[in-house]
Amino acid sequence: MTQARIEHLVTSGKFSLDGGTWDVDNNVWLVGDDTEVIVIDAAHDADAIAGAVGGRTLRAIVCTHAHNDHIDAAPALAARTGAPVLLHPDDLPLWKLTHPDLVPDGELADGQVLTVAGAELRVLHTPGHAPGAVCLYAPALRTLFSGDTLFAGGPGATGRSYSHFPAIVESIRDRLLILPADTVVRTGHGETTTVGAEAPHLQEWIDRGF
Repeated sequence: MTQARIEHLVTSGKFSLDGGTWDVDNNVWLVGDDTEVIVIDAAHDADAIAGAVGGRTLRAIVCTHAHNDHIDAAPALAARTGAPVLLHPDDLPLWKLTHPDLVPDGELADGQVLTVAGAELRVLHTPGHAPGAVCLYAPALRTLFSGDTLFAGGPGATGRSYSHFPAIVESIRDRLLILPADTVVRTGHGETTTVGAEAPHLQEWIDRGF
């Protein structure tokens, strides 16, 4: 039986792409127990995230994608803790926009399983919002960490560089909405939702085009 629990931190900063900059609040998720933990999306504030980790061993810093607001604090957190930064290789071009002189420590691959505190998190490659976007599915926790692929109310944005609406629709339809309806969707920004709450609206999203 897994003893893993989910912890949640909100950090604030800037999102910049294609010459624009916006103020954003990001969800930072921690999965672990009293001794070890994984951080999903080291956004904006390495000090705050390190504080949430506390004295525990940080096993990995997982990037759901490489938009700057999800990775800006990752190198500083890695330097402080010794934890590897993991990213899907298809998002390396986006990573380089923020950290041109650094590379992630390891690659995420579709189907890969990360284990922490007895819980398994399965990597699902879900391109669309970004080419290397991934979600993490933790069946024992009845949770999907969706990054910016799926939100309460629809898909992540696809109006900027490196994004593609048909791809995100395919990712959501074929990889996420097939999960059990009671799966809690813990997103990169904003409120949580469930697979069951979002699934009936797929055609609406396709019809509206975003």
